[in-house]
Amino acid sequence: MNVKFLRTQKHLTQEELAEKSGVSIRTIQRIEAGQEPKGYTAKALSKALDVDLATISNTEKSKETINYSLVKLINLSSAFVSFIPLLNIMVPLVIMYFGKQINTLTKQIISLQILWTITSTIIFFLAGSLKLSLSLSRLFSLWVMIFLILINIILIIINTASIDKNKKLYFKLNFSFI
Repeated sequence: MNVKFLRTQKHLTQEELAEKSGVSIRTIQRIEAGQEPKGYTAKALSKALDVDLATISNTEKSKETINYSLVKLINLSSAFVSFIPLLNIMVPLVIMYFGKQINTLTKQIISLQILWTITSTIIFFLAGSLKLSLSLSRLFSLWVMIFLILINIILIIINTASIDKNKKLYFKLNFSFI
């Protein structure tokens, strides 16, 4: 997308964007004139404008069309299998590849589910250890599992609503597993 359009949409002057991003005004002028931002500059501008890196870049990869309905389905597919570990990763991954929606948004969705699976597994095993050491109710582990599944479903629903409204994730990572 055009940096000038994004900048004016955020009601920023070139000077304000330069200050916010740490990129010189002259560089911003060149980019707005058609030069492609690369490396640090692209990352700094995408962070300052609060958009994905692909949105800033003019490469062919960023020009691919994103089917937001399919991206929402990829995100929601995790919720339907969130109670079965690894399926909350595999199902969206399969839909992503067969739907040809391999982009930063879908990679973030999968990465978020990978991180959630690892974190919730660790929490579940810690809860099991806690249950044994403190002689808690037999149902304690079940309640922890239900709580973790509900948190994941809420996270998925909030991200789906954000994709629908803003075309980006509400909960996103600064890194990607894939």
